Amino acid sequence: MRTTRATRRSRTIAALSLAALLASGTAAAPAIAVGEGPNYGGNETINTSILHTYDEMVAELQKQDARQQAMELEVIGQSVKGRDLYLAKYITDPDNPTILYLTQQHGNEQLTTEGALEFIKHLGSGKTKGVLDGVNILVVPMLNPDGAMGDVDFPLDDYIADGGRHLTRANAVGVDLNRDHVGKVQPETRALHENVMSAYDIDYMIDLHHQGTQSERDGKLVSGSILYPTTQNASPAVVEGSKRLGAVVFDAVDSTGWGHLGRYVGGSAETISRNGIAVEYGISTLLFEMRGMSDHSNESAVLGQKSNGYLIKQTVTTLDATARAIADGSIDSADTSFWDTLAEQTTRDTE
Repeated sequence: MRTTRATRRSRTIAALSLAALLASGTAAAPAIAVGEGPNYGGNETINTSILHTYDEMVAELQKQDARQQAMELEVIGQSVKGRDLYLAKYITDPDNPTILYLTQQHGNEQLTTEGALEFIKHLGSGKTKGVLDGVNILVVPMLNPDGAMGDVDFPLDDYIADGGRHLTRANAVGVDLNRDHVGKVQPETRALHENVMSAYDIDYMIDLHHQGTQSERDGKLVSGSILYPTTQNASPAVVEGSKRLGAVVFDAVDSTGWGHLGRYVGGSAETISRNGIAVEYGISTLLFEMRGMSDHSNESAVLGQKSNGYLIKQTVTTLDATARAIADGSIDSADTSFWDTLAEQTTRDTE
């Protein structure tokens, strides 16, 4: 697809705005918290051209791989439509604990991928100096590239976004990859399990998603929600590790002034990665559902772009805080008591 001057300009403006936000360290709280940013409502701009395309993501990964001595880029498989699936690896010491960050199982949930790419840049800079001495980091930045590019075998007539492409939850053949972690039928899911989960000694995983725009906690719209494994088949030690991972995320995000997290309401099915991976591999897992999707056929699921920068920063904050806590060992003493009082999010009534 040809990139127009207007598209390049909008990307440049968005990139400069995000760069200023991320460079500020802990961002000052906006006039309204990120959870209160406007949803689509038929009025907000939803332009997918400001997001990385698959090819642009690959180019950025390859550029960082060439620049960063600690990084190794690996192809772990191919999607239904033949796109390579990538793993960014930082393995300094095999004896160190290892965390996996997984994004875009659902192709229309891309701000987590934008944040993961920014985090990868940080790992090649002085911003994370010393962190890689104590933790190994694996990043799968886009498990569902066909959905991310709207290259699917089903109609997209009702999808909302502008910008030259649509983004879909399902993969090319209409399958939800986050319901395929037992059968492992789809090539994307098989690649993850065969060439990441089974190939590396992973201790922690954060599975990064997006949810709709109307979830709230204590009467205030959330910027995201978190949850540990809830299947009864997960061992108590794995669940406790997951709760500690959640404690690190909650402390880092909810204290910013612009972040506001709730407890996600999720099931116990092991077809879901949060549950299935915890049981099959004994890995402590955390689900993080950011607010608002990049595209959808349901208007209430899509968030206007005014909150994009903060939602991307929320991802970077999450990845940075957990990597640091694992590297310095502070995760082992993380206080999980907040889970006892963290309210389950509810859905705000809309007119």
